[in-house]
Amino acid sequence: MDPKKVIVITDGDEYARKAIDHLATSIGGTCLGHLAANPTTATKEEFLKAIHSAPSEPIYVLFDDAGVPGIGPGEKVLLQMAQEQSISIIGAIAVASHTKFQEWSRFDFAVDGDGELIPFGVDKEGIAELEVGRISGDTVYCLDQLDIPTIVAIGDIGKMRGKDDVAKGAPITRRAVELILERAEVNENSNGNTNIF
Repeated sequence: MDPKKVIVITDGDEYARKAIDHLATSIGGTCLGHLAANPTTATKEEFLKAIHSAPSEPIYVLFDDAGVPGIGPGEKVLLQMAQEQSISIIGAIAVASHTKFQEWSRFDFAVDGDGELIPFGVDKEGIAELEVGRISGDTVYCLDQLDIPTIVAIGDIGKMRGKDDVAKGAPITRRAVELILERAEVNENSNGNTNIF
């Protein structure tokens, strides 16, 4: 069987869960919102069982360290899952936090609070930072260690001063998901495979 296609989200609070639930319904795929928590409490085995029983792909998996410095509970499970041959992480949404310069990750794209692509990292409100190509967050430390083809940096999912509210369709997070899916399609086609999305 082909590996299950997974999109990682580095936020697990209620706002993120509702936004990703909504986007999975409108764009397609399965959100494992029932395993989302702040911080992550589900085990690797629980995530894998849910992934392999998901009715559609991509599968959105939310991880959260809740401010724990270094490799917290969310990143610990993510690192374990990244070793599994039965899943393929096609992209990650790296969510900003207030932990400035303590934990950071490089990214491929950043979407600001107006939905525009910018070269700078963003803060929780989606406002551009001074750093080019890297974002500060509390659950992003391990992303650089993983072979993830597309990492998109954004502000706090479902918030950003109301601009990403789920009542508005979570447009900023939607743009991040669309970027990952677009890149996944390009990668699939360049490998001579049929695009599943």
